Amino acid sequence: TFPCCGDWNLTWHTENPDFTPCFQNTVLVWIPCIYLWVCFPVYFLYLRCHDRGYIQMSNLNKAKTALGLILWIVCWADLFYSFWERSQNIFQAPFFLVRPTVLGITMLLATFLIQYERIKGVQSSGVMTIFWLISLLCAVVVFRSKIINKGDVSVDAFRYATFCIYFILLLVQLILCCFPERPPLFSETVNDPNPCPEFSASFLSRITFWWITGLMVQGYRRPLEAKDLWSLNKEDKSEEIVPEAEALIIKPSQKSSEASLFKVLYKTFGPYFLMSFLFKAAHDLLMFAGPEILKLLINFVNNKAAPNWQGYFYTGLLFVCACLQTLILHQYFHICFVTGMRLKTAIVGVIYRKALVITNSARKTSTVGEIVNLMSVDAQRFMDLATYINMIWSAPLQVILALYLLWQNLGPSVLAGVAVMILLVPINAVMAMKTKTYQVAQMKSKDNRIKLMNEILNGIKVLKLYAWELAFREKVLEIRQKELKVLKKSAYLAAMATFTWVCAPFLVALSTFAVYVTIDKNNVLDAQKAFVSLALFNILRFPLNMLPMVISSIVEASVSLKRLRVFLSHEELDPDSIIRGPITDGEFLFLKQAELCTLYFSINFTVPEGSLVAVVGQVGCGKSSLLSALLGEMDKKEGYVVVKGSVAYVPQQAWVQNATLEDNIIFGREMNESRYKRVIEACALLPDIEILPTGDKTEIGEKGVNLSGGQKQRVSLARAVYCNADVYLFDDPLSAVDAHVGKHIFEKVIGPKGILKNKTRVLVTHAINYLPQMDTILVMSDGEISEMGSYQELLKQDGAFAEFLRTYANAEQSVENSGKQLSNSSTYSRDTGKTQHQSSTAELQKPLAEKNSWKLTEADTAKTGRVKATVYWDYMKAIGLFISFLSIFLFMCNHIASLASNYWLSLWTDDPVINGTQQYTNVRLGVYGALGISQGIAVFGYSMVVSIGGIFASRHLHLNLLHNVLRSPMSFFERTPSGNLVNRFSKEIDTIDSTIPPIIKMFMGSTFNVIGACIIILLATPIAAVIIPPLGLVYLFVQRFYVATSRQLKRLESVSRSPVYSHFNETLLGVSVIRAFEEQKRFIKQNDVKVDENQKAYYPSIVANRWLAVRLEYVGNCIVLFAALFAVIARNKLSAGLVGLSVSYSLQITAYLNWLVRMSSELETNIVAVERVKEYAEMEKEAEWSIEQTAPASTWPKEGKVEFRGYGLRYREDLDLVLKNINVTINGGEKIGIVGRTGAGKSSLTLGLFRINEAAEGEIIIDGINIAKIGLHDLRFKITIIPQDPILFSGSLRMNLDPFDQHSDEDIWRSLELAHLKNFVSSLPDKLNHECAEGGENLSVGQRQLVCLARALLRKSKILVLDEATAAVDLETDKLIQSTIKSQFEECTVLTIAHRLNTIMDYTRVLVLDRGEVVECGSPDHLLQEKGIFYSMAKDSGLV
Repeated sequence: TFPCCGDWNLTWHTENPDFTPCFQNTVLVWIPCIYLWVCFPVYFLYLRCHDRGYIQMSNLNKAKTALGLILWIVCWADLFYSFWERSQNIFQAPFFLVRPTVLGITMLLATFLIQYERIKGVQSSGVMTIFWLISLLCAVVVFRSKIINKGDVSVDAFRYATFCIYFILLLVQLILCCFPERPPLFSETVNDPNPCPEFSASFLSRITFWWITGLMVQGYRRPLEAKDLWSLNKEDKSEEIVPEAEALIIKPSQKSSEASLFKVLYKTFGPYFLMSFLFKAAHDLLMFAGPEILKLLINFVNNKAAPNWQGYFYTGLLFVCACLQTLILHQYFHICFVTGMRLKTAIVGVIYRKALVITNSARKTSTVGEIVNLMSVDAQRFMDLATYINMIWSAPLQVILALYLLWQNLGPSVLAGVAVMILLVPINAVMAMKTKTYQVAQMKSKDNRIKLMNEILNGIKVLKLYAWELAFREKVLEIRQKELKVLKKSAYLAAMATFTWVCAPFLVALSTFAVYVTIDKNNVLDAQKAFVSLALFNILRFPLNMLPMVISSIVEASVSLKRLRVFLSHEELDPDSIIRGPITDGEFLFLKQAELCTLYFSINFTVPEGSLVAVVGQVGCGKSSLLSALLGEMDKKEGYVVVKGSVAYVPQQAWVQNATLEDNIIFGREMNESRYKRVIEACALLPDIEILPTGDKTEIGEKGVNLSGGQKQRVSLARAVYCNADVYLFDDPLSAVDAHVGKHIFEKVIGPKGILKNKTRVLVTHAINYLPQMDTILVMSDGEISEMGSYQELLKQDGAFAEFLRTYANAEQSVENSGKQLSNSSTYSRDTGKTQHQSSTAELQKPLAEKNSWKLTEADTAKTGRVKATVYWDYMKAIGLFISFLSIFLFMCNHIASLASNYWLSLWTDDPVINGTQQYTNVRLGVYGALGISQGIAVFGYSMVVSIGGIFASRHLHLNLLHNVLRSPMSFFERTPSGNLVNRFSKEIDTIDSTIPPIIKMFMGSTFNVIGACIIILLATPIAAVIIPPLGLVYLFVQRFYVATSRQLKRLESVSRSPVYSHFNETLLGVSVIRAFEEQKRFIKQNDVKVDENQKAYYPSIVANRWLAVRLEYVGNCIVLFAALFAVIARNKLSAGLVGLSVSYSLQITAYLNWLVRMSSELETNIVAVERVKEYAEMEKEAEWSIEQTAPASTWPKEGKVEFRGYGLRYREDLDLVLKNINVTINGGEKIGIVGRTGAGKSSLTLGLFRINEAAEGEIIIDGINIAKIGLHDLRFKITIIPQDPILFSGSLRMNLDPFDQHSDEDIWRSLELAHLKNFVSSLPDKLNHECAEGGENLSVGQRQLVCLARALLRKSKILVLDEATAAVDLETDKLIQSTIKSQFEECTVLTIAHRLNTIMDYTRVLVLDRGEVVECGSPDHLLQEKGIFYSMAKDSGLV
């Protein structure tokens, strides 16, 4: 019979190794069987849960099944043959019975699994592929042995034949397994235009990420576009992920159990994520194979008697281990990143859904910016955490394993090294905590800065008109200064951290070796001990440095978790606060003592169905709040509100979506042509639609930039009318439109004969002339309803209302149409009069089309192609060239020292051993230590230099950006969405601040590491010079190939990210409208689609990273292979020390290569920030702010005489003149009214006066000075404007009136008194220091207008321009403003752009403009007699 299973002479100590037959017939058979039986239960359960649909039988499947059955038959043929032998009395060893039985059953199981997988829709199975592979490998060994021994043993012909058949069948099965099945029936992929190839790819393709290659090739040939991206897998889509997460989050938040959110994330993503545990553990174990094989290899080199094949065997083993490690590691990363991506989707979805139901008071606690931050920053934190979280258990595991192996190697002296490590951990932890606090501080300053920038950009027109840019620039720089201080501190910390990071492994090695050789004379440091230890220390270094990072990442994520939890546990609107339902008696709407927060109403009123109710009252008496209460937006203290049926709501400040005009009106309802036409006609939108470049299909910009205020208001109204609700709530919709349009709308829509005559309508209004037609009038004062009744009843009662009317009784006729408001564009914020000349000439339509195309193309553009070298040069210049070169020099020093120290170590290990000890131990140790310390000094130096340089750069770049943006002309801000600009100030500057410096450090580090490793390998085995260049070329090719695609994917991802945020922003602004129309579902769907679009670009970029890493690590693994191979070939010439050195360096090279590509592509994607910041430096600028030579005297203008001489103005080079040959002389102290139909160029005149747009021809002369010759600030400080849009900035009231702190408090109080704000301001707790909210939200529109008046009074300049400042104010306030202007600006020149003609009837002169020319000019009475344009306008207003 046979020798026992292990016979080392046969297997190991021989030139021609082989296994014993016993081993072949037992162990080699059992391995595949055991594998399959262990996998089976787990895999079976997994398949039962994950059903992908049914795959039809295909030829491939039939073949696999048939082969499986034949294999079973072949195995059992052996079994029956054994029985037959028994009957012939030939007794073989028992395993001849056991082996075929076990194998046969296993083959049956395999065949069953092939079919079961088909039924469950698995297209390519990993479990089976691995099974066939293991079986084949085991069979190969047996096969080889059979061939070698053919001559020796009497051949068992039958078994030999069956074995050959078995072997061939296994080979065929394995080959078949590499092909994927066809897709399952009824799967999504069938009707998907561009499905993700992942699930239909074969197993091999999936583990090597080969399936993305198609996309990579495409990306290499031409820049990718959004249509090239695959659609997301079903399980990554929002509609799959968010509902699960939401259900779990929203429920427990009532109990607000502490860890609820964490539990949710665990429950939702745990099972999939658990797979990564297994992968990570396998990878960690394989990591330690490297050093162990290295040990064997060094022994092999030392032992000259060993047979050569052992060296090749070790080399092969090393290579196989490295390759397995690569495949496993990237599967692990893939799982982590996909989980991270799903987490982000879930978080964004949940935040969005929450934002739609949160109460207004809760929304006030977090600004829009903060909520958007939750979406961007905090969701990102979770994504990062997903990749790190496994390190929590993996790092300690790696450390323990490494220490165990080290102990075996060096004995107790390892403890010295461990002690050093343990000392470094708290230092690292302290640093991490400090960094955390600095980060929080920096975030705070950053938030403040962005908030301020946001306001500056939104109110840029006002800043320019008032010449306040410098004051605000100082405010921004002050915040920035704080931010940089913190940055500097964290830079010092970062330098310390890098120092410990880089020096830790060295210190550990030094202390360990020092202790080892000094403890005992006989402790010899030979190559095996030294280099295996070094390899282990290198492994140790990673977990030890990761731990602090992981911990800080967890801390950050927990902070984010807290912020999320706070946001998600905000109170939600109580859907029952208003009862929507029918009530008897045809009454419809109640409000009973509902005390509302901020305003204590106690109100009772009922509105009969189908009636028209007006709500009137002073500014700030709570009219809008009353409507909010009806919408259920206020907190109800007591009482009840009942609204019957559906509600439509028109807010005071129109909310317009970034969509086409038609979508804005239809707002998610079905399209009904005839109704749509009626609505547009009734809301007077037809003329506007004709003007727009593509009619009602024109896309409207964010916040409606390309519509005027009046147009937006009408669109908002049309939306409400179209939706055909039962109850209509109008919050002063007529204030922003002109009188004749207002009248049209009242008659056609709101009034007793309008479209809505049978609906219940509540109208908040300032226009008295509509009151007689109302059914009921509510008069409010201070949150109470003081009177209520019909027009006649209220007049009879002779109360406050009658008083209110009587004030205006004399003006009654003049107010007939509440003044003629002339332009249907109350030119709104951004489009400085862009819309005003739309109707003037037909030719304007072509440029307008361009205007609209700009609006939509100026979205963030994705640059294509490589980043230019000039960008790096710009950044180096921003740092300072001296510092740049110094840091490069220090890098060189550090790496030279590091190489030298390791080379020295290899020389040391090769010292001959005499009498059991080495000579010169102390010298060797001393030099080793010295080299290490110099390395440390260099590290610290370069770290400091790079960090400080980075701060210089970011200070310089931010200052430039800010200055350039503030110096840009108004046209630039109209063209560029504010989101883009804010993005530059937040995202790009943040990148320059805190991302680029560390990336540069790591990039330089990896580059030098790779070069260093190659040098060492070349030193040891010069023959490697043949191999390294071709591998280098492969590497470069792969990298360029990858970067082309990756960069474009990154760009697509960031371009598709903006819509997510802007849509979210929009939703937050219009949340009350969305809720009133009950459109939440549709908006949630839209958000999901946008998030999915973004993830669609993100997913391929993750996979592309994995693709690259697998390819590159294979290049690295080849370097390992060749380093070891050449060492084995040249074993007789090489010392063990050099072999150890070169192989231990080559083991690290894989990691370094990976880092290098990661860092170079990171650097390339991040350095784009510098490019984008520089981009704005090259923009056109407006004229100088102040010019010393031509600065006028400080008392100028003395009399305020304004002359226009042949003045003409155009908006852009390619447009016609908007104003042409205007010749007017206005004497000091004259009061001039400027009137004209829409688009006549009234506002353009003021823009010319302020040089917001420079003159195209002619000149304007003020008191003898040509304004085009002096600096802009010199001009704008001397003229005052009260703009149309009352814009306030967040900050104290005082800052809003006087940002430069030029005036005393008495002056400010006097101006407030004259502006009728004194009572209001003195009632505030903080008086002048009252904080205005963002955009002045906490003052009513009327109060804001008065604040603007106070600004003008405070400046008291000789020339005052009024831009239809009376649109949003009720008549009483209007009266106040007019009288104040008359009395206070007695001797000033006043130019008024009039809407309500009655305001200018007593002015000295009136200019009538038409199509940009002055057609009439003279006193009002004179013009009325001439019966010209002015007369017809006065007639429209009912003034004649």
